[in-house]
Amino acid sequence: MNIDLTGKRALIGGSSRGIGKAIAQQLAASGASVTLMARSSDKMKAILEKLPKNGNQQHQYLVVDFTNYEAYKMVIEEFFKVNTIDILVNNTQGPEAGGALEKQVDDYQNAFDILFKSVVLTTELAVPYMQKQQWGRIINVASISVKEPLNYLALSNTIRAAVVTWAKGLAIDVAQDGITVNSVLTGYFDTERIAQLNVKKAEKMGISEKEVRKAMEQSVPAKRIGKPEEYAFLVTFLASNKAAYINGTNIPIDGGLLKSL
Repeated sequence: MNIDLTGKRALIGGSSRGIGKAIAQQLAASGASVTLMARSSDKMKAILEKLPKNGNQQHQYLVVDFTNYEAYKMVIEEFFKVNTIDILVNNTQGPEAGGALEKQVDDYQNAFDILFKSVVLTTELAVPYMQKQQWGRIINVASISVKEPLNYLALSNTIRAAVVTWAKGLAIDVAQDGITVNSVLTGYFDTERIAQLNVKKAEKMGISEKEVRKAMEQSVPAKRIGKPEEYAFLVTFLASNKAAYINGTNIPIDGGLLKSL
C-alpha cells in the first residue's frame, strides 16, 4: 500500500529528535512538505538537509520553546498568519518525571501549559483552513499512561489524559468537515527521552541503566523497544486518505505492553 501525501503541508512538533524527527522524515518521504518545530535550530537545519525532497516539496523549520507558553503563542500565531497546514502532529517534550507526592500544584500548571495549552492553541489556529478545504488530519502524540498510569510520570499521566479527552470531543465536532482527530498512545521507543528517564530510574533503584533497559524490554511482549520509524509509519497512515474513516480513536503502539482493553 503506497501512501501519497503529495501537495500536503505538515507541521510536526518536537521534530528535532526521536519520534517527531522520524515522523517528519516519513511524511516527507511520502511527498508532504514539512515544517519542523522545536527549540534547536542547528538540529533542525541538519535534518532539513537530509529530508527527501521531490517536485514542489518545500520544507522549513520553526524555532519554538514549549516550556514558555507566552513566547510559543507569539511564534505560532505569527506562523499561521502566513502559513496553512493540512496535517498537524501535536508533539511536545514531556514534563519532568516524578511521582504524585513529589509534585506541587505549580508543576501541574507548567505541565498543563506544555502538554495541553500549546496543543489546543496550535489546533485552533490550524482548524479554520482545514474546515475551509474540507480536509485535515490532527494527530496527537500521547502515551499508554493515559490508560495505565506510570507512577513515576504523574505530570504526564494527568495532562495527557486531558489531551485525549479533549481530542475525542474535537473529533466529533469536526468530523463533518472531513477532518480526523486521533491520538497515538506511545509505549517504549528508542529515543533520548527514554534514555533520560532510564538514567533517573537507575539512580532511584540503585541499579545500572543497562539493567533498567533490559527490564523494560522484558516487560514488553515483543521483548524489545520500538523503533521511531515504526511509530512514523502509523502516523503517516493516519495522515493519509487511507485512514479517512478512522476518527476519535486512541491507538496504542506498544508491542503489546498494555494489558487493559
